[in-house]
Amino acid sequence: MSATRYRRFLKLCEEWPRYESKKGQDLGTFLRQRVAAAFREGENTQISDPEKCDQMYESLARINSNFYRQRFPRLRDTSFTGITVEECKVFLTDNTQCMDAEKKGLWKTLMKRFTSKSPEDSPEKAPEK
Repeated sequence: MSATRYRRFLKLCEEWPRYESKKGQDLGTFLRQRVAAAFREGENTQISDPEKCDQMYESLARINSNFYRQRFPRLRDTSFTGITVEECKVFLTDNTQCMDAEKKGLWKTLMKRFTSKSPEDSPEKAPEK
């Protein structure tokens, strides 16, 4: 039975995307490492808690198949910051070339977004005497 579990986890690892831009933060790489550690002997590995193993597999399979994204659709593809998914991906990558090309830092971009106000929103300053 552990051979079936091992094959299911291997298939899940193959399907799980791997992002080279997120070195050290990639969930796909982390998952592969954990599966390799849990199944050291491959199909011959004895699983101490098969029920927990099956539950973990089902949870990961639901995440990989976007089960929760389909069940709970979002109304907008932005967050409380107002940035889009693409902008968020740029901020989360360790790709410094992309950041250098834009000549922006995360902190400066966020500060600019939150501190910029339209002229109608700012109160008129009283003339100095």
